[in-house]
Amino acid sequence: MNNYGAENIKVLKGLEAVRKRPGMYIGDTNINGLHHMIYEAVDNSIDEAMAGYCDTIHVELTQEGSAIITDNGRGIPTDLHEGENLPAATVVLTVLHAGGKFDKDTYKVSGGLHGVGISVVNALSEKLVMQIKRGGEEFRQEFSKGIPQTPLDVIGKTRKTGTMIEFWPDQTIFETVDFDYEVLSKRFRELAYLNPKIKIVFKDGRVGKEETFHFEGGIEQFVTDLNKKEIVAKPVYFSERIEDLEIDIALMYNSTYSETLLSFVNNIKTPDGGTHEAGFRAGLTRAIVNYISNNANQREKDTKITGDDIREGLIAVVSVKVPEPQFEGQTKGKLGSSYVKPLTQKLAYEQLVKYFEENPIEAKAIMGKALAAARGREAAKKARDLTRRKDSMSVGTLPGKLADCQSKDPSNSEIYLVEGDSAGGSAKQGRDRVFQAILPLKGKILNVEKSRLDKILKSDEIKNMITALGCGIGDEFEEERLRYHKVIIMTDADVDGSHIQTLLLTFFFRFLNPVIENGYVYLAQPPLYRFKKGKKEIYLKDEKALNDYLIEMGIEAIEFETIGLKDMMEYLKIISAYRNILKELEKRFSVIGAVRHMIENPDIVALPTPKLYETMKAYLENEGYNILNSMVNEEEIRLYIQTNDGLEELVINDTLFTSPLYEEALYIYDKMKERDMSIFKGEDPIEVLNRVERHAKKGAYIQRYKGLGEMNPEQLWETTMNPENRRLLRVTIDDALSASDTFSLFMGDEVEPRRKYIQDHAKDVKHLDV
Repeated sequence: MNNYGAENIKVLKGLEAVRKRPGMYIGDTNINGLHHMIYEAVDNSIDEAMAGYCDTIHVELTQEGSAIITDNGRGIPTDLHEGENLPAATVVLTVLHAGGKFDKDTYKVSGGLHGVGISVVNALSEKLVMQIKRGGEEFRQEFSKGIPQTPLDVIGKTRKTGTMIEFWPDQTIFETVDFDYEVLSKRFRELAYLNPKIKIVFKDGRVGKEETFHFEGGIEQFVTDLNKKEIVAKPVYFSERIEDLEIDIALMYNSTYSETLLSFVNNIKTPDGGTHEAGFRAGLTRAIVNYISNNANQREKDTKITGDDIREGLIAVVSVKVPEPQFEGQTKGKLGSSYVKPLTQKLAYEQLVKYFEENPIEAKAIMGKALAAARGREAAKKARDLTRRKDSMSVGTLPGKLADCQSKDPSNSEIYLVEGDSAGGSAKQGRDRVFQAILPLKGKILNVEKSRLDKILKSDEIKNMITALGCGIGDEFEEERLRYHKVIIMTDADVDGSHIQTLLLTFFFRFLNPVIENGYVYLAQPPLYRFKKGKKEIYLKDEKALNDYLIEMGIEAIEFETIGLKDMMEYLKIISAYRNILKELEKRFSVIGAVRHMIENPDIVALPTPKLYETMKAYLENEGYNILNSMVNEEEIRLYIQTNDGLEELVINDTLFTSPLYEEALYIYDKMKERDMSIFKGEDPIEVLNRVERHAKKGAYIQRYKGLGEMNPEQLWETTMNPENRRLLRVTIDDALSASDTFSLFMGDEVEPRRKYIQDHAKDVKHLDV
């Protein structure tokens, strides 16, 4: 295998189609496809590591917009490829389906994307630079949109080996070329767990952030780190190599009612599962059912155990290394190789039987967890029977509070889940009864994150929802029985309304997930303001919309000659955003005038602390402030100032300068400065904006709605329910695992992680409702 040369590179031609139909090769041209470019380059380095020739991978995002992937592997072969009469490295970068992965001797297993990997990255890059260290020499070649711009040149001597790829994504192909640090770091963390011998160093040069991922504990450490709850049974790990197939499985149980199962094939995540997941589930179920039949008492043995019962509280990672895997779908969402299932099932079953024999305490805990889940499922079934309707179209069994619609066609029907009887009453009167149903909800529903299904189904509000929707729940869920293809959550635009939204979304995510996944769940967007002036009446969705409208209505109050009307309105809207961010800063930092002075004069912030102190002291005294006392050291400046509101403490330190609000204010002020500020003739731009708004408000009535109940039926229909005027937000799930973790964090019964999150992110809050 050490003889990795040009003869190992097999060619299957054709690169032109990549730029024409990029989605076929990287999934899409949005943020996911953009990240796939980095994954492809990193996967090549991982393949080199899996073959035993690389242990460190560096990934860097640069301020110039490029991504650099460097490894210390053998380096792509640089000798001449006989079939192509080009250096092998050039062939790999310019010919589709060219690489060492088609030669079984070079890489036994590999990730990548159907072997099209790095050539696709090259084709979709505005510019790509390849540098190779191999055979004592360093080589470099540059490409643009897949086409070589230079030959493969020798640029120096070296004793090292490895490959460096730097690429700039093509802005004419991708909708965005802004890499997301969090998404990438999550992927690299997973890769480090799956390959415990590898170290991945990830640096974001745009913000000066760097992390190193290296987990010697592998996937056993992975399941431990995934767990956020009380442990029922400690982690167990087993691994086996069967011919060319490698199987690694780690699992544990915690006290929750949900399952977290991650599966990977050759380091590629398979979110839709496949034969490796199916084999693991079958082996796990058989092992636990077998243990229960041999060890439970007679009453417990009569309890029927299902796969769902066994997976309650399970956290597992299944990783397989498969030569030439067969996938379903271009982006490898599901493994289709049939021979993997029986081998994975056999390993899981045999290893768990052995583990249960050697660890009776753990085995009994897992058995007890499965039996409790089965009892809960039976109790839930009985409770569910009370909510099931004999005929999905009959009205007699529907909840009494439900005002159903006349339409029986789900695709034309929608149901509003409305906060409170008052708003529910208005909605019932204002709706179009042909296709709109209304179900008022009394107060806040049960937090389902802390309860099993049998308890949840005792809640009247939840029973009413399940009955009204008609599609069943749990293992009796049937999508075709869903009576409405728009389920619209309509709550007040305040903190209580947001809480009710979250409780409802938690219920849908945990127990009616397909209803969200298939795009049936929406959030209504009721307006926050009503503006009335003379006969003119308009509804505005939020404060920004109100501010923008006031600018449009009041702009006649100022004179401007060197700038057009449209440009002036846009300029004032930027000033409005700046004023709003200053208001938010004022809630957190004293003496906002001084804070604003530093934002608008960023050079003084870079001064040494003593000089900064003298400058700010002079500014405050010039503005008429009375400084009573001060404290200065290298880290911060503290000034105690007498103001009209009493004694205030101005603290100038990194807490202020690194605040997201402060950074956003800097950004918006830069946008203001890009325009010609001389048009205001020395007047404060914010005062100009205030004058415009005062003119717009003259003789006007502005109503801020505290809740839906303040609107009469006609207003509710016109603003929030009329399909021609309303705004709905569709609820989607981009990352199921991340969403699950978020619900567990905010809605679960563990207080400490929630407290830590709030403490860590308190300074990021922009809008606080108190």
